[in-house]
Amino acid sequence: MKWSWKIGRIAGIDVFVHWTFLLLVGWILVARIGSGETAASALKAVAFLLAIFACVLLHELGHALMARRYRITTRDITLLPIGGVARLERMPDAPLQELAVALAGPAVNVVIAATLAAGLALSNQLASVHELDLRDGSPVNQLLTINVILVIFNLLPAFPMDGGRVLRAILATRLEYVRATQIAATIGQGMAVIFGVFGFFYQPLLMFIALFVYLGAQAEAHHAEVRSLMRGVPVREAMVTRFKALAESDQLSTAVTEVLSGQQQDFPVTDDDRVVGLLLRADLVKALAETGPATLVGRVMKRELSMASDAEMLEGIFDRMRQTAQAAMPVQRQGKLVGMITLENVGEWMMINNALRRSHSRGSIEDIFRG
Repeated sequence: MKWSWKIGRIAGIDVFVHWTFLLLVGWILVARIGSGETAASALKAVAFLLAIFACVLLHELGHALMARRYRITTRDITLLPIGGVARLERMPDAPLQELAVALAGPAVNVVIAATLAAGLALSNQLASVHELDLRDGSPVNQLLTINVILVIFNLLPAFPMDGGRVLRAILATRLEYVRATQIAATIGQGMAVIFGVFGFFYQPLLMFIALFVYLGAQAEAHHAEVRSLMRGVPVREAMVTRFKALAESDQLSTAVTEVLSGQQQDFPVTDDDRVVGLLLRADLVKALAETGPATLVGRVMKRELSMASDAEMLEGIFDRMRQTAQAAMPVQRQGKLVGMITLENVGEWMMINNALRRSHSRGSIEDIFRG
């Protein structure tokens, strides 16, 4: 995630903190000191905030380590003012595995809360339920309360909270994955509307949460549809087969001519049918401004690049392109360049296939009514 700083590595997973988290810390310090509290008291408030986010980090590690059991790696964990994000390489395909991964995070908070409760009970400091208050009481009791709230909030059946994934996983044991996602997303958006209405009258913060939940549910439904379209499809069905390859000795003006003709934007660079580099549009434009159209392609092209096989699955290649921020990728068959796959072309392929799928669905319904 952009504008994040790495603060450590736990269980082989890089942990980052987003710069907006520092704004939250600064706001607490200014607000506390501005209200007349001592610097020591303000620092205690910051320390308590850090303890909360330590629980959030453990929550995300719960997801990551459970996913690792199913051979799914976690790219990183980022801490934000609104919580944490564990970027899994992918979600499990099996519903029961997704259920386990989704429940692992809240389970960590349950363990933390139970451990704190046991420690307080042994020291006769455990407050009763009606005495728990986030504004008063001991910090340990407050931290216990926050972990209970985290469990309840995360298990609400709405994306992108864990409860939305739990609901989707349960539905997916009976329904097709995309349909299960659509139902879970619709329920989540319904909850978001309720949050928004309640927040408008009583708690403005809930309006922000409502927007977060509504957009998260929408994004999850779209992502599931995209995965469904790509699943089981080889790269050769979506790749571009009409393209121009450049040589290292070509000038950038050659690429400019192709771009302006509307034929191509990214170019494989070859030497005797062997791919040696890739000239991307962004690099082309930058080089034109800095060194001019007579610059040789070999001076501008990317030499370190990822390539695809035409037999690989489109879903995996699409994820790889997003992870490496590589907008285009040469496609080979037995070491020979046979095509190009670009994010733009994948988007067009999905749009056309989605339209065809809906057309077939309408046809089936019409046949039923005619019958």
